Amino acid sequence: MNSTEPARLSVRSPADMVAAVPYLLGFHPADSVVVVAVRGRRVVFAARGDLPAPGTDPGPAARHLAQVVARQDADAATVVGYGPAARVTGIVDAIGDALTATGLVVLDALRVTDGRWWSYLCAEPSCCPPEGTPYDPAASEVSAAAVFAGQVALPDRAALAAQVSPLDGPVRLAMRRATARARLRLAALTGPPSASSAGSPAGGFPADGSRAGGEPPVPADGAGPEGESSVPVGWPGPGGQSQVPAGGPGSGGEPRAVRTAGTAAVRAAFRRQRRGERLDDDEVAWLTVLLVHVAVRDHAWSRIDGRDEDISLWTDVLRRAEPDLIAAPGCLLAFAAWRSGHGALAAVALERVLSADPGYSLAVLLDEALRRGVAPSALDGRGGSNDGAVLRRRRRRPRR
Repeated sequence: MNSTEPARLSVRSPADMVAAVPYLLGFHPADSVVVVAVRGRRVVFAARGDLPAPGTDPGPAARHLAQVVARQDADAATVVGYGPAARVTGIVDAIGDALTATGLVVLDALRVTDGRWWSYLCAEPSCCPPEGTPYDPAASEVSAAAVFAGQVALPDRAALAAQVSPLDGPVRLAMRRATARARLRLAALTGPPSASSAGSPAGGFPADGSRAGGEPPVPADGAGPEGESSVPVGWPGPGGQSQVPAGGPGSGGEPRAVRTAGTAAVRAAFRRQRRGERLDDDEVAWLTVLLVHVAVRDHAWSRIDGRDEDISLWTDVLRRAEPDLIAAPGCLLAFAAWRSGHGALAAVALERVLSADPGYSLAVLLDEALRRGVAPSALDGRGGSNDGAVLRRRRRRPRR
């Protein structure tokens, strides 16, 4: 199934919501809090964060998450905490209060622990017994519908991060050799660097401007494309035109031959991928050395429309790229995943980029966009996905 047309999962009860969350995120959360936002009867956004450390004030994190959800033009939300009551109750309460303060209706507040779920808002022992309600995700109609539609819920977030980890062994050796050949090919294309261009993209250094300071915070996981409509400087705007400031690093200084070769390589890669063909080592290596140039990277960005093939292409390129060349393909994967509603995949791709190059400015911008809940549709006006149904509002019950 094309990821730009996600399956609609029918969510009619807390048990259905508990079953649906792993498919909204792409993995089974643990020691986490998840907020699922709805507009009318459709899920428009889902975001996950780690549970606060014991003794930590949950207020700031709760208010931040509530502000992100409020930007999605949602009218209600359900909060689900995963873990022991001692760690879950405080953050779920804080998020519920913060959501209410923004004007959103809290439909339900749930805790999931050791194969059982509890509702903080249901006061009916017949449907929400004090000992919790056991659930079996494998037996859920929601899980069956998601699997039938081709959706995947990995065992945990580490399994998701492993999907963007570098390939080693013979693959790494082959790519190291192919990249050495590609660098020589690029040097022949650009000629020897002049004194004024030393350290420029033609010399093999990153074209993206770097930013001083320490490593930025890790983005929260999210899924769902609705958000505010600002386009950060440095991103391609409508029509794919780059918004990189004039005169910035790589902002038009690439030789015409590099731009021509890069455009050809990007278009060939998309054609091959959409025919179901995998790029060979030399093609991946050539693409990665060309993506160092902003004009080439932005051309690739402008061709991403959220297809499954886009995610497959940039995942493969990222995993095979040499360590000093992962920034551009990692950002392209993050945008493709974010665009298709796979915010958690976008987050782990950016984590890998930022761990290798904390100052890569496009990664910093994407990280901030994910953290703020900005919509990828803000770049070209495309609407987001609308999935699922919502739960009825529940009456509060005493805290457990």
